[in-house]
Amino acid sequence: MPTPPRSDLLLPAEPGQRALARRLYALAAELPIISPHGHVDAALLAEDRPFPDPARLLIVPDHYLTRMLLSQGVPPAELGVPSRDGSPVETDGRRIWRRFAAHWHLFRGTPSRLWLEQTLRTVFGVDMPFSPATADALYDELAARLAEPAFRPRALFERFGIEVLATTESPLDDLGQHAKLAADGWGGPGGRVVTTFRPDDVVDMEFDGWAANVDRLGELTGEDTGTYDGYLAALRSRREAFVAAGATSSDHGHPTARTLALDRAEAAGLYDRGRRGRADPADAEAFRAHMLLEFARMSIDDGLVLQLHPGAVRNHNRWLYTRHGRDVGGDVPQATEYVHALAPLLDRYGNDPRLRVVLYTLDEYTFTRELAPLAGGYAALYLGAPWWFLDSPEVLRRFREAVTETAGFYNTAGFVDDTRAFCSIPVRHDVARRVDAAFLARLVAEHRMAEDEAAETIVDLAYRLPKRVFRFEESTWT
Repeated sequence: MPTPPRSDLLLPAEPGQRALARRLYALAAELPIISPHGHVDAALLAEDRPFPDPARLLIVPDHYLTRMLLSQGVPPAELGVPSRDGSPVETDGRRIWRRFAAHWHLFRGTPSRLWLEQTLRTVFGVDMPFSPATADALYDELAARLAEPAFRPRALFERFGIEVLATTESPLDDLGQHAKLAADGWGGPGGRVVTTFRPDDVVDMEFDGWAANVDRLGELTGEDTGTYDGYLAALRSRREAFVAAGATSSDHGHPTARTLALDRAEAAGLYDRGRRGRADPADAEAFRAHMLLEFARMSIDDGLVLQLHPGAVRNHNRWLYTRHGRDVGGDVPQATEYVHALAPLLDRYGNDPRLRVVLYTLDEYTFTRELAPLAGGYAALYLGAPWWFLDSPEVLRRFREAVTETAGFYNTAGFVDDTRAFCSIPVRHDVARRVDAAFLARLVAEHRMAEDEAAETIVDLAYRLPKRVFRFEESTWT
C-alpha cells in the first residue's frame, strides 16, 4: 500500500477535508514559533557550543525515550543518564545509540517516534529509516552534521524560526546565563530568550532541601527568610529580578490544583512549622495551596502570567529517583480536581482582568467536565495545551473537540512544547499546527465555520494567542 505524502502528515484522510486542511496548514506552517513554556537549558544558547554527539543530543536528556526502555528492562545508566549515587554510566555515544536502536520497535505508534523521525528528517535532512541495521550509518551522518557551524544552537534557533523561547529557572538561579544572553542581544525585555519564575523548590515543603533552599533565598535577596513576612519579601524581590531579566510568566508544578485562603497568622504558623521541620504532608499541601493565592496577588502587582501545572505524582519510581534523581521519567499522572480546588483563588481574583492564569492538566477527563466551563466563565482563566503525557496528536484532537464547544478557541493559550529536547521544538509545534488545521477543516466541511474564519483562527492559535496571553506584546516582539 502506498504511503501518504509527508505533506499530509496528520491531515484528514477524507479528500475534501484534506484539501481544506492543506490550505489552512499552509497559513500556519511557516509562522514564527512562540514557545512560552519549556525546559531548554539557557546555557545551551548562552554558550552556543557544538552539540557533543547524536546520543547526548537526542537520547540521553529525553526521558520520554529513556522511560520506555526502562519499562522493558534497559536501565537508564546504559543510555547515558547521569547517576547521582555513583553507579557506573555508559559514556560511549555510539554504544548508547546502538542500544537505543535495538529497541526502536518499542516506539511504534507513539508521539516520541513521530517527533524523533520528524526531527531527523526536517532538522537534519536525514531520511534513512531508523533500525539496528542503519544505526551506525545514521549516527555517522548526524555526527557529521553536528560538526558544521549551521548546527550550533544559535544557528538552529534562527533556522527553527523561533521568535521567543521561554526557559524555566528557580528563584535560586542567579540568571547569569540570561545576563549573558542579554549582553549578546538575545535576552532580557525585547530579547528572544526569556526566563520563567519557577518557585517550587522554595515553596514545596516536601521538596528535598526546602529549608536550606529558603535560607539560600534569604542570602540571595538580603531578606530575613526566618520570618514569613521576610520570606514573602524575598519572593517578591526575586520576581522583580526575573521581570528585569525578561520574564513574563511564573510556573507552578503542584501535586494538586488546590488553593486556600489563610489569614496571615495561619500562614505564618504553617511556615514556622516547616522551618522547624515539624510540618506534616497536610501542612505542606495547605502551604502550597495558600501560596498560589499569594502568587496570584503578586501577579496582579507585577504582571507575570501564572501557569499552574498540577497533577503529577513526582518520583513515583523511587528506585529511579534514588539512582538518577528528578526529571528522568519517574513521574506518573493522577486524577486532579479543579472546580472546588480553584474556588478560593477564583472567588478572590477570578474576575480581575489584570490576572492571567494558564491552567494545564494531566487528567484529560477534566476537559469537558471542569476545565472548559471554568475557562469559559472567568476572565482570569485560560486553558493551556495538553502537555507531557497528553502531548500526542490524539489528545490534541480530543482537547479541541472537548473544550471548544464551551470555552471556544480564545480562552485557550496556544501551544506549548514543554520540552528539554531543543531540536524537537519545531517538530512539536508543527504537529500542533497540523492537528489544528485538521480540526478546523472539519468545522468548515460541516458548514460550522467559514473558511476565512478558519484561516484567521489557525493563525491566532499558532501565533497571535500565545503572544497575547503570555504578554509578548506586539510592540516589543515584532
